[in-house]
Amino acid sequence: MKCVVAHEPQTAEMNHKTFTGFEVSRWSNGRSRQVAEQVAEEEAVALEYNGTTHAVMLASPADLEDFAIGFSLTEGIVTDLSELYDIEIEAREHGISVRLHIAARAFASLKERRRSLVGRTGCGLCGAESLEQVYRVPAAVTSVSRHRPRSLRSGFEQLRAGQILMQNTGATHAAGWLDSQGRLGLIREDVGRHNALDKLIGALTRSRCDFNQGGLLVTSRASYEMVLKAASVGIGFLAAISAPTALAIRLAEETNVTLVGFARDDCFVVYSHPERLHERLVYGAEP
Repeated sequence: MKCVVAHEPQTAEMNHKTFTGFEVSRWSNGRSRQVAEQVAEEEAVALEYNGTTHAVMLASPADLEDFAIGFSLTEGIVTDLSELYDIEIEAREHGISVRLHIAARAFASLKERRRSLVGRTGCGLCGAESLEQVYRVPAAVTSVSRHRPRSLRSGFEQLRAGQILMQNTGATHAAGWLDSQGRLGLIREDVGRHNALDKLIGALTRSRCDFNQGGLLVTSRASYEMVLKAASVGIGFLAAISAPTALAIRLAEETNVTLVGFARDDCFVVYSHPERLHERLVYGAEP
């Protein structure tokens, strides 16, 4: 199924503001002036499964159903939407509660893992109880999508243009879906790069998008967790505007994910599985 373009956050589920105006002093050349500044909101979002809190994340208060679905899939809590029965969102005094009702088998597996995460915008592994829980290797992806190098520049240009929250606040990351024809589809934004990617994966899943027919563009570095989230749902192409980590490259190699970094203008570096690009690039090329 084709993924529709939808740059605006799906805020109908909650009427929370994603940014707020503040009066601030702006200094330049030793002088100050009072101006109105738009500042991104972040709220504590508790993800509860069958009545038990599993994770509390700081996130932008929009697209929370997408976030809950994407997080559930990329963390391996559910394997597909058939195991997720219902989602309820409730505003509380100190944040937002997202209550998910999942299949008994999935909940039993979740309880066995005995994980309680406290997430920050820059941390995707907070709360892991052992080293074995940190390094999780999904099955190798089988995606056959291919991309023309020039579509990356166009895709990132469209992604920048679609970052409404970033344009207002300068404080958020974005993740976008680039189909095999070079068209940018869904975009999701968040103060956390992991959250933005989870929101996008959740939105793509809800729209029944075929993960074999495209790839991910992200406005951040390509960490291990970003590759892990892509591979967990079978997406075989991840391009980042900044650098990858060595662990991310190793995981991309192992899971058959094409990992691209330093994607700026017409230049980028391919770190793993270049066969998904129409024109092979030389490893180690300068960004």
